[in-house]
Amino acid sequence: MKLLAVRRLFRILRVVIRYRLDDLLLALPLPVWLRALRFALPWRWLPRRELKLSRGLALRLALQDLGPIFIKFGQLLSTRRDLLPQDIADELAFLQDQVPPFPAEQSVALIEEQLGARISEVFSRFDVEPLASASVAQVHAAQLKTGEDVVVKVIRPGLRPIIRSDLAWLFLLARIAEKASADARRLRPVEVVSDYEKTIYDELDLLREAANASQLRRNFEGSDLLYVPQVYWDWCRPKVLVMERIYGVPVTDLAVLADQRTNMKLLAERGVEIFFTQVFRDSFFHADMHPGNIFVSTRTPWSPQYIAIDCGIVGSLTAEDQDYLARNLLAFFKRDYRKVAQLHIDSGWVPAHTQVNDFEAAIRTVCEPIFEKPLKDISFGQVLLRLFQTARRFNMEVQPQLVLLQKTLLNIEGLGRQLYPDLDLWATAQPYLERWMRERVSPRSLLSNLQTQVEQVPHLANMTRDLLERMSQPHANNPPPPWRERNDQWLVRLIGAGLLLGATTLGFSAEIESWPAWLALVSGLYLVLRR
Repeated sequence: MKLLAVRRLFRILRVVIRYRLDDLLLALPLPVWLRALRFALPWRWLPRRELKLSRGLALRLALQDLGPIFIKFGQLLSTRRDLLPQDIADELAFLQDQVPPFPAEQSVALIEEQLGARISEVFSRFDVEPLASASVAQVHAAQLKTGEDVVVKVIRPGLRPIIRSDLAWLFLLARIAEKASADARRLRPVEVVSDYEKTIYDELDLLREAANASQLRRNFEGSDLLYVPQVYWDWCRPKVLVMERIYGVPVTDLAVLADQRTNMKLLAERGVEIFFTQVFRDSFFHADMHPGNIFVSTRTPWSPQYIAIDCGIVGSLTAEDQDYLARNLLAFFKRDYRKVAQLHIDSGWVPAHTQVNDFEAAIRTVCEPIFEKPLKDISFGQVLLRLFQTARRFNMEVQPQLVLLQKTLLNIEGLGRQLYPDLDLWATAQPYLERWMRERVSPRSLLSNLQTQVEQVPHLANMTRDLLERMSQPHANNPPPPWRERNDQWLVRLIGAGLLLGATTLGFSAEIESWPAWLALVSGLYLVLRR
């Protein structure tokens, strides 16, 4: 462990002691053996001054002092008002875009260093007072020499050493947990931390964020659902991002939204549609959709349009993940719990020896109570807790590639609860998923898949021909002895039998996607029957 990481540990302990976070923890209904830890903490034996801060404010200030990783954790918690007391949720909401800014002199110096020019040479107006400040960067309003109103985003200085030391401790805790607990091994904490490490470092590269924003803008070009500001690439650098300034209402400002007669039901439904469109149509979704990054346009409140900023974290899914999730969700909506159980087993998320009937009954017990209820009457915290207990019983593994998607789902659910508590999440999502599944087997989609498959045929055919020629033609100058030739013939037939077995495993059908099975069948028959 590096010295910096050790120093960081003492820094964390100092913050815990300063804001009495141990008091918050020990006030929870913990097991007796955990409550006994209060006697093992040395600072609790010493006299301490009374802390004149509310518990919510103490927690928020502690997370701010601890830095970006802890601030992001607080941002996620702030969207789950069903899991937190109101006073704590209200304080944590300030972490979304009201983190204390760093000095303006540092900001200006870093912008000028990155752009290679003075502020006055690039901007006709630059507001030194930050427009907003978050965990990783802060934003200044400005105007380009060409007249466009823009915002200038600049990375906080000195973040990488802090993040590096925090991640070192997270990795250490994850490895200890994996060695100490079978439940922890099932959750694969090391892989989860590895994914988070990549995500947080990607967020420090503003060129990546600019590219993400450009892609998301292109995906929703001309859409009434979502608007993404334009990026000004001439003035973008790894630590500086310049993009169009947007004017909208923060999605959590319910009073202003009500004053402009915003259709809240449609707004909540469009939020769900945007999420499913990004995940299933584009396989490219905004994965940091906390309320501080979402605004609502003021132009057409009767047909509200979202505005998304801060595209530093995006996620994507493979075609297999998309198909698996869509089929699972549709099965959930139709209450086909047996299909859900079978999909989990077929995908390898639970062991192959799992009894389908038992798993089906467990899923039904968890999910049945939440159907036909408005969002305000559903506690997803309780549902997730029950699902975790079910997962532990059946040795279900957490899939690290879906961690960002799970985090985004939590944000979407928290946002929907604030906007329109009576939203029927299932009725909103089911038609979209059914339409997406139909489009996957439409003639246009099949034609597109056929083109992709046909492009691969010449390469596979050449490989197969070369392999067959090498195996069927002995070396001209040095013919092998008869015993070697007989062994080679048996080897060729063995390979052919393997191809036949593989073709049988893949399965045959009249669909275009089954061409690998037919190719394996023809090749296997040729190798087995050849003389």
